[in-house]
Amino acid sequence: MVLKSIAVFCGSQNGSDPLFVTHARELGTYMGSNNLRLIYGGGKKGLMGAVADAVMENGGQVTGIIPEVLIGWEHQHIGITDLQVVADMHARKKIMYDLCDAAIILPGGNGTLDEMFEMLTWNTLKIHNKKIILLNSAGFYNHLIDHIGHMQQCNFLYEDWRERIMVVDTPQQIISFLGEGKM
Repeated sequence: MVLKSIAVFCGSQNGSDPLFVTHARELGTYMGSNNLRLIYGGGKKGLMGAVADAVMENGGQVTGIIPEVLIGWEHQHIGITDLQVVADMHARKKIMYDLCDAAIILPGGNGTLDEMFEMLTWNTLKIHNKKIILLNSAGFYNHLIDHIGHMQQCNFLYEDWRERIMVVDTPQQIISFLGEGKM
């Protein structure tokens, strides 16, 4: 499958470790330079803004999907290729899933986890078969990875979760993976 667009789910804040922003910008730089359209939440703050700005600065295309309720919180990004304002979070997620060929999860909060787990659930139920990559910047997701492993050990997952989510520690691992066409 040839990738044309990638959803990136991430926080609307920078987080406590400067590496989070560095990784977001590195990923955005790669996407923009390689004509991979960014599909994301439409905000201009935090990691969302960092990845979108880097895509745009490197000649890429960015589609933001933001619900009306988040316009004040995330400050919609007016400097991107396409910004769609939708009624609610459910519409946002559905459009993002429909527009992307794969998803990358960067550090974030509750919304980021909601988006990741919904996509993972749809993937498990065979609603789609889009690859999901979890960028574990500075070990941010170590506890979550351990917990998902615990869910599997307790027989609450139908299959090996590692068949649905690829965990990497650096954007370079994602770039290498994408460059080899393994998506």
